[in-house]
Amino acid sequence: MSDSHNPEHFSHHVRRYLYVFYALLVGTIITVLASYIPFGNHAVNIGVALFIASGKAFLVGGYFMHLVSERKMIYGVLAFTAFFFIGLMFLTIWSMADFPAKTQLH
Repeated sequence: MSDSHNPEHFSHHVRRYLYVFYALLVGTIITVLASYIPFGNHAVNIGVALFIASGKAFLVGGYFMHLVSERKMIYGVLAFTAFFFIGLMFLTIWSMADFPAKTQLH
């Protein structure tokens, strides 16, 4: 019997996916609970939610998309993509920074 058909081999992977699923479930619950906490500034609430979402995105990308066991080239492509994503988000926020001042009627 080959090693890939071993039931223990499959149970190890299923157990790992269940742990990741439970971590994502806990992360979602923490995100919802954190939305009810008044941090004093709406931007802080958004920052906390984005921080939690980043951790959940790492779990999804790392385990469900198998990026944890990939080669270095995949990490380079991922870093390149993240760099441009952050740049585009920065440009979007920067372009909207003085948006209300431009729309005021004189």
